[in-house]
Amino acid sequence: MDKNVNDFFSLKNSINAISEEDINQTKNYLAPIRAFARTTYKSIYIIDYEKKGFEYVSENPLFLSGHTPEEVKEMGYAFYFKYVIEEDLDLLLKINTIGFDFYDTLPIEERLDYTISYDFHLKNKEEKKILINQKLTPLFLTRTGKLWKAICIISLSNEQKSGNIKVYKKGENKILKYNLEDDYWKEEEKISLTTREKEVLRYSVRGFTINDIAKSIYVSPDTVKFHRKKLFEKLEVANISEAIVYATNNKLI
Repeated sequence: MDKNVNDFFSLKNSINAISEEDINQTKNYLAPIRAFARTTYKSIYIIDYEKKGFEYVSENPLFLSGHTPEEVKEMGYAFYFKYVIEEDLDLLLKINTIGFDFYDTLPIEERLDYTISYDFHLKNKEEKKILINQKLTPLFLTRTGKLWKAICIISLSNEQKSGNIKVYKKGENKILKYNLEDDYWKEEEKISLTTREKEVLRYSVRGFTINDIAKSIYVSPDTVKFHRKKLFEKLEVANISEAIVYATNNKLI
């Protein structure tokens, strides 16, 4: 069956009209998002489900596949059809379906508290592909609880393959992971890092070497190496760069 842009928009979330009250809640909301985009290495874009397109696309090149933000904004969901690899486009449509099915079960007053995270491949104009992580969080609902606008934050994935669908709720130490093979959600505890492991990560983000970290937290280099080793085992990564990406993507630091 042929796929088209409308496949990304669930009938359960169909928005036929926007009230004046809905419009009032969005006044000037893009200003802080633009400011945030200037301070981060991540790409940011805003989905408008009523207009079925992108309202804002940041200048970070990670998500642009060689285009300008204005060009990607103009393409909207057609961008996915051009720059997401075929098998991952099917994956995104699947995520869209299960995401809205899950969202429809939530009490309206809790719907802004959830974030869904997943990984997929983007390709550029030269057909080279990269695996990215996308986190989608609702920004505004209509009065009836429909998802109106959502913010998407893009970073490089630390995973080896597409999928890895997770749902987080603000303030809870649990995540829901979706099993694509058997089609069900499974609840798991979030990974918890020790104070020392967080210190190692935070100093590593700043470019500190093992010796630098040891001096800063008043321990021996061997102690730093010990905490790094335990950190790698806990996160199932091979090096500190992968650990930083994983911890950032999963909000561990």
